[in-house]
Amino acid sequence: MKGRDLLLIILVMAIWGFNFSMIKLGVTEMDPLLIAAARFFCATFPIIFFIRRPNVPWRYLLAYGLVFGTGIWGMASSSISFGLSSGMASVLLQLDVLTTVLVGVLFYKEIISGRMWLGITIALAGLLVSIMYTNGNVTLAGTILILISALCWPLAGVIVRQSGTRSAFAFNIWGMLFAPLPLIGLSVLLNGVEILEITYQQWNTNAWISVLFQAYPTTLFGYWVWNKMLLRYPMSQMAPLTLLVSVFALVSGYLIYGEQLSIAQWISCGAFLIGIGLVLYQGPVPHSVTKFVRVGDRLKGGFSVR
Repeated sequence: MKGRDLLLIILVMAIWGFNFSMIKLGVTEMDPLLIAAARFFCATFPIIFFIRRPNVPWRYLLAYGLVFGTGIWGMASSSISFGLSSGMASVLLQLDVLTTVLVGVLFYKEIISGRMWLGITIALAGLLVSIMYTNGNVTLAGTILILISALCWPLAGVIVRQSGTRSAFAFNIWGMLFAPLPLIGLSVLLNGVEILEITYQQWNTNAWISVLFQAYPTTLFGYWVWNKMLLRYPMSQMAPLTLLVSVFALVSGYLIYGEQLSIAQWISCGAFLIGIGLVLYQGPVPHSVTKFVRVGDRLKGGFSVR
């Protein structure tokens, strides 16, 4: 990978990590679903007038807007509103790697290798410890919501894959067109129609900063760079770099909000990210790890190693 491209990708990972702090900035005072709706409205307009609609049926764009908008980011924003720290939200959202593996097995008959089994085991153990040894930065409601978000990530991928689109960026922009209304509808359903007036009256500078950062650096610039780099480099080389998002999120959460992890959580989060890295990693496995992978293969029986 070229040095310039690597630096650009790291910049995007930093933006995506910092984005969790920006989400917290907005949802601390405002309804998280309406903050997410405003994010996607700003990310869609006016750029949609300059992006040609992808040649796919409208149902795929509608489904993507619902899953990506409400399922992923509506739930992720709500998880922070329900007590999950911004740093832990970013770490737990890495569960999308495991849910993606699950969807691949169930829908596409993909094979789980011994290395992946080892990574899944380590990641789940780390996740369990980080929840058990919370210092108030992990809540049950927040964990459930971030799990829903992680489950929706592979579903969004299935929608994109089934659509057959050749322009991921255009598909993302046009799909986001259908994100705000479901978010607004869900907010009204849960809080009553008066939530719209309350949010309008309470809208302030922090809300604008939160929404605009999520819409432009995070969504438009971030996904533009990411999709561009995916055309240059294999996914197996790109995917492990996404682990940097959690690192930057934990750092920004500490610097901005003073969020801290317990010692047990630092260790467990490290184990969690190592496990996720093993699932993502597609290169040769070191000899010391290979012995454990072989044991995993014998334990899992029916699966073959990739």
